[in-house]
Amino acid sequence: MRLKIIVYFIIFVALLLLARVYFLSIKSNVYYQQLSQQNYIKEIALTPTRGTIKDRNGVPLAINKLGFNISITPHLRSKRNREKLNSLIDIIVVNFPQFDSRKLLKNYLKNDSAYKHDSVEVVEYIEYNEFFPKYTLFNNIDGFSINAVDKRHYPYGSIGAHIIGYTGKASKLDVKKNPISKYTKIIGKSGLEQFYNNKLQGNLGFKKVKVDALNKIVEVIDEHIPLENNDITSTIDIQLQEYIHNIFTDNGKKTKNIRSGAVVVLDIHNGEVLAAGSFPEYDSNIFVNGISKDDWNKIINDFNHPFTNKITSGLYPPGSVIKMGVALAFLRNGINDKFHVFCDGETQIGNRKFRCWKEKGHSTTNFRKAIRESCDDFFYKGSLKVGIDVISDTLHEFGFGERTNIDQSNEFVGINPNKHWKRIKHKQSWYMGETANASIGQGFTLVTPMQVARYTGALASNKLQRPHFLKDDSLIVSKDMNINKKNLNILQKGMYDVANHIKGTASRHIKTSIKVAAKTGTAQVVGIPQSEKKRMKEHELAYFKRSHAWLTTYAPYKKPQYVVTMLVEHGGHGGSAAGKIVGKIYDKLIELNYIEK
Repeated sequence: MRLKIIVYFIIFVALLLLARVYFLSIKSNVYYQQLSQQNYIKEIALTPTRGTIKDRNGVPLAINKLGFNISITPHLRSKRNREKLNSLIDIIVVNFPQFDSRKLLKNYLKNDSAYKHDSVEVVEYIEYNEFFPKYTLFNNIDGFSINAVDKRHYPYGSIGAHIIGYTGKASKLDVKKNPISKYTKIIGKSGLEQFYNNKLQGNLGFKKVKVDALNKIVEVIDEHIPLENNDITSTIDIQLQEYIHNIFTDNGKKTKNIRSGAVVVLDIHNGEVLAAGSFPEYDSNIFVNGISKDDWNKIINDFNHPFTNKITSGLYPPGSVIKMGVALAFLRNGINDKFHVFCDGETQIGNRKFRCWKEKGHSTTNFRKAIRESCDDFFYKGSLKVGIDVISDTLHEFGFGERTNIDQSNEFVGINPNKHWKRIKHKQSWYMGETANASIGQGFTLVTPMQVARYTGALASNKLQRPHFLKDDSLIVSKDMNINKKNLNILQKGMYDVANHIKGTASRHIKTSIKVAAKTGTAQVVGIPQSEKKRMKEHELAYFKRSHAWLTTYAPYKKPQYVVTMLVEHGGHGGSAAGKIVGKIYDKLIELNYIEK
């Protein structure tokens, strides 16, 4: 009996041993093989090259410059390896003296850790031509890892900077919103770079590789190259854009007061923007690697606000450029087209006198003359007949008080005031004097240059377009304004007179070989006290107290094709401040074959 028990026990133990051997050698082999694969099979994200931005003729506006980065093997921070680390950093500094060894060491120590297996990047970018002669040297030194990289570059520098935008280093918030930027390390920060970032950055690819114990690639198992159909074509003509930049800035001449403002050139029939400038401009290239503190302070402390995109985010009183819209409100709401006033230079409303810009007045004035000579008194008296809500409703049809939905971020809405708006915003009632102010584009009313350009296009074509910078027919959206032909004719003839009649407010200033329709505007920055009997002339005022100057135009008059709208901050009178430049812009449009004589 005892013998049987011993035999059974031996057999049982033998079976256990066999089972364990089977499990270790056969069954668990699959598990450990999978675990082993996790250790040596690695998936690497392949980042696409950022798409280029081109002008309408294929000229590159934003490109990628090829270069190299330098990385160093990880885990060299310990005392026994520090000598090797210092030696590698010394090699970099000897060959590229622009780098500081202390900063390179600090960068390495910041990004190295016991858990890091990839090489530690210490130099982000060295230009191709500078590094290539020394590529073989670095590639043959154990401890260095050299990779081709690219850096965003803007060939035209500051020209069109607000429209094209710029890229910058992706922040943690950027990565949270856009996971691909974790790998590209950059993201669009403004302009087209930001608005179309998802298109421009493309999609990630990947590469599965085998690595050895030292994390060196020994075999590529699978690879999917990122698709790079990510270029975009803009509506901008860089020749025209550069020309406007040069004449607006006097070819870069440094004057006592730098001209500041905005210009928009808009295709009346499809909303394409051929050129648009916000001045002063800044060089987009300074943001690519991170802007220096000195450059940043210089930008943000400039009273002319170069960082603001004044085209879509600059808010200004429209002044007299709004008068055609106000006149249409009159014509649509019970005021006969024969309506006229006698302007003696002022209108009394309550205990306040509302003065016309012309001290002695314009005498008998009808619609056409009121637009031609910009008679304030005509609009004061007409506005009191129809009221602010009627005016506001008509201006809303032209897109004031709402976004144009242009393809730029942070577009401002502006203010198209009425009774309801003031009650909600200021908890106050509306006053008759505020209606008079609004009728000449003063008071609460605020607009952007792009809104004024779009409105001008609607006056020329009877259609309100959605402006856009991407060359894409799907973005063409137009709304029929349904302006009565007779009424529209009155407005257009008044605008024709502005640029062509001897008494037109811009007739002495716009010189070009085609017929232009126009409207000037002077938007006050500071109010004029009632006690001041005689207005100071604009040039007599301190610079930042001078009125903003507007000039909005379309041409050719009989077959309108393009709008040119210009705002000069603190420029005074629209015709004198902007007329000469606007005339030159139309000449350039003719030269570039956009307009036939």
